[in-house]
Amino acid sequence: MQQDKKLIFELSRPGRVAYSHSACDVPIEDVGSLIPANFLRSQPAELPEVYEVDVIRHYTELSRRNFGIDNGFYPLGSCTMKYNPKINEDTARFNGFAKIHPYQPESSLQGALEMMYTLQQDLGALTGMDQVTLQPAAGAHGEWTGLMMIRAYHESRGEMRTKVIVPDSSHGTNPASATVAGLETITIKSNEQGMVDLDALRAAVGPDTAALMLTNPSTLGLFEEHIVEIAEIVHKAGGLLYYDGANSNAIMGITRPGDMGFDVVHLNLHKTMSTPHGGGGPGAGPVGVKSKLIPFLPKPIVAVRADGTYYLDYDRPSSIGRVKAYYGNFGILVRAYTYMRTYGPEGLRTVSECAVLNANYMMRRLAPYFELPYDQVCKHEFVMSGRALKQYGVRTLDVAKRLLDFGFHPPTIYFPLNVEECMMIEPTETESKETLDSFIDTMIQIAQEAKENPELLLNAPYSTQVRRLDETQAARKPVLNCACS
Repeated sequence: MQQDKKLIFELSRPGRVAYSHSACDVPIEDVGSLIPANFLRSQPAELPEVYEVDVIRHYTELSRRNFGIDNGFYPLGSCTMKYNPKINEDTARFNGFAKIHPYQPESSLQGALEMMYTLQQDLGALTGMDQVTLQPAAGAHGEWTGLMMIRAYHESRGEMRTKVIVPDSSHGTNPASATVAGLETITIKSNEQGMVDLDALRAAVGPDTAALMLTNPSTLGLFEEHIVEIAEIVHKAGGLLYYDGANSNAIMGITRPGDMGFDVVHLNLHKTMSTPHGGGGPGAGPVGVKSKLIPFLPKPIVAVRADGTYYLDYDRPSSIGRVKAYYGNFGILVRAYTYMRTYGPEGLRTVSECAVLNANYMMRRLAPYFELPYDQVCKHEFVMSGRALKQYGVRTLDVAKRLLDFGFHPPTIYFPLNVEECMMIEPTETESKETLDSFIDTMIQIAQEAKENPELLLNAPYSTQVRRLDETQAARKPVLNCACS
């Protein structure tokens, strides 16, 4: 094993130092009075003693074992793994953004507050909403925030509405968010075209309906062509419409949820505005609302006075309260603001058009080789099925594993649940035709391999740091502390 692939503790030798701190200017005898005894170590921390170059090589090697959008094509359906422009990173590191503190006087934060206020306005205009909060830290957090506002709205009217309707193709976070918000989920089936079954919806709504949660286009990559009628059915029953903005990358600049009849919207800024995605955060899931829900927005929101100065508005007696420490994940908001200002309204529309074009191009080229459960124009993503490969003993999981050998991250598999052996593929707008063609050609090759040499797929991958795992044991008994050669 090469030295730079060893565990960092294996490289440790007594006396080696990577970095020297300046001497502590707090007398050691004063430490006990400044820090409670239960927070003090009785023994020094067991840290490796290594040179700086060893540390750099160790973490660089670990980073190469991970796959990210900067490494290669990442067609993870529903997750929208689009390229993160580096100009966004530059602006987020401006001193005026990166080195401020949220508890500074508002007079010293005017630039940051103006940025947040403008972003609120821009996101409201993009979605057709009347006001926006930037606090939620992610899409699911935004869902919960929106549902809490919906609940507060109904309660303010003396109505105890507890049911949230979701289609069977919905994101799993939808019913989870409803449950955490103290509401009950009712699932309705899709029709043969993959759309909301209007008869099933009519049968489900009633005096206890709080909301319908809908992603449009749906997780199947299909636009709900009867969305206006859907809105009328829910509103007539006294419920509200919640828009899961996970798939906004297909419609921004073209149509708006507010114009479709939605009352509440969340946006996943990592999916729509190219901010970083994955790794546990940070993220951002701003929520927009129509005017009747503005009183219930989390506080504070950024507002502007008549003299043009910006401030944090806490005077909101009907607010559901604060949902995130400080005012949201500020650095992510800076990145989203940069993205929107870079493209402008026409550019954002072009982003959506290219995402839709890429998905349809890829879908049509792959259709002869994999089953297409919904044979119609898709939006930014599409679903295919590997069901026909089961006759060769091959499953969708095997296709995904084989893709790793060609340097591609697999698409989302086995979701949504209403498509057997599902593959959900989203190319995004940021990939070149050459990249799309390379992925398509690889998928065609794998389909051929499944027929002629299925064992090749069943034992894949061959070129990764870790080979095929026993997935049941990996989930139940993970090994977290071994080095991989």
